[in-house]
Amino acid sequence: MSHGNITDEELAELIRRTAEAASVFMRGDMHRYLTLIPHADDYTLMAPFGGEPTHGFDTSNERLEALEQYFQSGEAELEVVQSYASGDIVVLVVIERQHGEVGGLLDQDWSLRVTLVYRREASEWRLVHRHADPLVHGISLEQAAAIARG
Repeated sequence: MSHGNITDEELAELIRRTAEAASVFMRGDMHRYLTLIPHADDYTLMAPFGGEPTHGFDTSNERLEALEQYFQSGEAELEVVQSYASGDIVVLVVIERQHGEVGGLLDQDWSLRVTLVYRREASEWRLVHRHADPLVHGISLEQAAAIARG
């Protein structure tokens, strides 16, 4: 574990909040999620479903209600693979081992490999980047090529 200007206690608290946030997100509790993980104005997301990266996090009531309907009855545990810290930046490389009802589908495994980048703004850690993919279980070269072809 690499540390810059962040204490072990601060890093442990950031990891704890990140783990709790994964669980509340999978339950569809978006308001609690946003209290645990504030997003920076320049936040980027590379979603696990692919496509173009998005910029910013839409906190409108309409968007939060849509997310609350999309994610339901889930649970998550965070497995920290590695953490890096330097100055006001923390990178967490994690596996979110989770399940839930997503998009109207029955409860199933939705585990993701995730890279999170946090930046300290004043005294608060804000999420500036999230990259997630569902490749927790390896796939073949042929499957990867088919995904790459779209």
